[in-house]
Amino acid sequence: MFNKEVYIERRKILKSKIDSGIVLFLGNEDSPMNYADNTYHFRQDSTFLYYFGISEPALAAVIDVDADEVILFGNEMSIDDIVWMGRQKTLKEKSEDSGIQNVMSLDKLKTYLSQRKEKRTAVHFLPPYRPENKIKLANWFNIPFDELKSAASLNLIKAVVAQRSIKSVEEIVELDKAASVSADIHLMIMQQAKPGMYERELAAKIQEAALASGGNLSYPAILTVRGEILHNHYHGNILKDGQMVLNDSGVETALGYAGDLTRTFPVSKKFSAEQKDIYNIVLDAYTNAKDALAPGVRYLDIHLTSCKTLARGLKDIGLMQGNVEDAVEAGAHAMFFQCGTGHMMGLDVHDMEDLGEQYVGYTDELKKNTTQFGLKSLRLGKELQTGYVLTVEPGVYIIPELIDRWKAENKFAEFINYEKLEQFRNFTGIRVEDDFLITENGSRMLGKHLAQSVEEIEAIRGLAY
Repeated sequence: MFNKEVYIERRKILKSKIDSGIVLFLGNEDSPMNYADNTYHFRQDSTFLYYFGISEPALAAVIDVDADEVILFGNEMSIDDIVWMGRQKTLKEKSEDSGIQNVMSLDKLKTYLSQRKEKRTAVHFLPPYRPENKIKLANWFNIPFDELKSAASLNLIKAVVAQRSIKSVEEIVELDKAASVSADIHLMIMQQAKPGMYERELAAKIQEAALASGGNLSYPAILTVRGEILHNHYHGNILKDGQMVLNDSGVETALGYAGDLTRTFPVSKKFSAEQKDIYNIVLDAYTNAKDALAPGVRYLDIHLTSCKTLARGLKDIGLMQGNVEDAVEAGAHAMFFQCGTGHMMGLDVHDMEDLGEQYVGYTDELKKNTTQFGLKSLRLGKELQTGYVLTVEPGVYIIPELIDRWKAENKFAEFINYEKLEQFRNFTGIRVEDDFLITENGSRMLGKHLAQSVEEIEAIRGLAY
């Protein structure tokens, strides 16, 4: 945990944004894998962590705006808990670490909320995403499941998004740490990958290193020779000469802050000529995007800069044709780049995604109102502010099924050279990704330098054999 003053100040700021009533926060519970006592790795709700800092299952908290009071609801360890789990800090001690004096048992929460309902006190809560919390809210407030999201407090959502979006000095230290450890792990994978290895062997090394760092993975590792599959979590392929490995993985620190990096490298000592050409196109898009990061710049325009750089490079090698501006406006580049250039990051690798993309990545002034393939997957479009942390991650992904569909429709034939594209049918994909903090005058990359250029990567791969 941070110092208790951090959490006290965060709650004070939030309280000032809510006119009246109570703000209800539900922590996460242990979730069974295949029977009740065999649970998945526990991860506390990120907003609960942000305002209270206590990473323990089955907690709830209330900020009473009118009474200027904070209450933590939970249960102290029983003797059975101590026998099986060992003595830990008491809940009272943990609450004091968070600057909270008032602790009540969890079974009193329902009564507490019923009393507030009788007094017609406004109860503000965030959109639930865990089924157990959906059940609680539905039962407590007689709200149908399919109406819970719309019943959440819009004022609270916007207040939390505004507060969590601007990273404090303490948070930036954690995010730097996450990016640095992630970079070390990426370098290790680049050094140890060899033909004949299974993807799962490398994925296991990532998991081991993440745990050894004192944290965990911030999301399931994408470690694959099928880089065109954007969120590929299959690890059963064998590495072969001529292939590329796409490693999209990151570490979460002990306090919950995420790293999110991607590198693509050859299984062989060197990239092939075609791989090198497209890698450099992706790297140009990455460089142009990161160089454009600054307060006041819309990330939508950063994304379009990436798209145009990719389209221009692909035209240079004959995969695209025609006017680049027109091609991007029409969405023809999405044959090669089907997703967004980046997203917000912090306590969540896709920061605050559960609160709603329209509030986290966009604004009332800049609404996300497109269904265009590719652009609809851009999670962040709004104007950047000092203190934002985000990713830059352009890529080229050649998907055979997409080629077949668009070619059969003769779609964007004026922009896509389908005859040439057939030669790249089994190319797979390339992505380069780093994490950035928006500063007063521009941006800085978080963490440490990790090999990016073809020359740097090939030098590392040459020593791996």
